[in-house]
Amino acid sequence: MVREVLLLGDPLLRRRSEPIADFTDSALREEMKDLKEALERFRREHGFGRGIAAPQIGIARRMIALNLGSETFVIANPEIVRRSEETFTMWDDCMSFPDLLVRVRRHVSIDVRYMDEDGAAREWTDIDRARSELLQHETDHLDGILATDRAIKPEEIIYRSEYEKHRSFYDEQVD
Repeated sequence: MVREVLLLGDPLLRRRSEPIADFTDSALREEMKDLKEALERFRREHGFGRGIAAPQIGIARRMIALNLGSETFVIANPEIVRRSEETFTMWDDCMSFPDLLVRVRRHVSIDVRYMDEDGAAREWTDIDRARSELLQHETDHLDGILATDRAIKPEEIIYRSEYEKHRSFYDEQVD
């Protein structure tokens, strides 16, 4: 089923997601497929996007589809188990508000426990900055938290078009 990405303001984006227990459930398998397809479709249409959380397409389950290069895959029940003390600021974007950027602070590195698509326990440790910020963003979605909630200041939510026009000015404002 083709599921549209929910946009900023949709109350479903604020729901806390439920953990996944039964990885043999056929409905879950279909939702994983839908989530991967939503990410791939967004990437084709917009030219960006490395991850999407299930709540962004109206599924209240703790899972995220990721594309970190060659293939799209799903992680389930992700839990950040360590955050570095060191942080950085960045302009964050989101599929649920593709025309906006939000200045946020994220941890440089994290460790994440999760389950793969078959329910096997996995762990990523010392995740690099780019993937760390991505996973922090996507796990926030699972708890009903949006990047706009993490804005360093309310006025630090900008239109992508303004960022593109004044890129050097805005890039000076982040680490």
